[in-house]
Amino acid sequence: MPPARTGSRAWEGFALFAESLLTGVWVTAASLPLVTCPAALAAGARHLGRHLAHEQGGWREFAADFRSAARGGWVVGLAGWVTAAAVWFDVQVVRAGLPGGPLVGAVGVSALIAAVVALLRAAALWRPGSSWRSLLAQAGRRTVLDPAGSFLIVGGLAVVVCSAWFSAPLAVPVLGAVVAAAVAVEERHRHR
Repeated sequence: MPPARTGSRAWEGFALFAESLLTGVWVTAASLPLVTCPAALAAGARHLGRHLAHEQGGWREFAADFRSAARGGWVVGLAGWVTAAAVWFDVQVVRAGLPGGPLVGAVGVSALIAAVVALLRAAALWRPGSSWRSLLAQAGRRTVLDPAGSFLIVGGLAVVVCSAWFSAPLAVPVLGAVVAAAVAVEERHRHR
């Protein structure tokens, strides 16, 4: 049974913001091996979901979710890095001035952004025992069929990029806000 709510709505909003920033730090730390990024995002989303449901949750629960998500999530992380390398190659084609380069570059960058949004949506849907393949398929459909939600996540990603551009350490806690945005978008989709 969840504990009774106490405090004002403003206080609850501030507590969620603080929890999101802490989640960003945890997600960043868990993503340091690079291929574990999807698992870290999934564990972060579960952590914020527990917070919103007023359930107990902390570092131990985050770590348990991370271990569970990493079982299949490392393959998704590896595929993500392969995709990023392909986009880097596209950007090099654009810089070399090859015919059709700008079109190839624009398509590549757009595809990478869509893939990141789908990954965040899949992480927000993840539950222990879930198949990453089915989650990514479902998230890919939602990315296309729910453009408003997808653009909200893109806006969150833009905030992370701007924060990193302004001061690299700011991107660490702000990453939790992007995870919170993905959780909110999926919650919004569930209630439609």
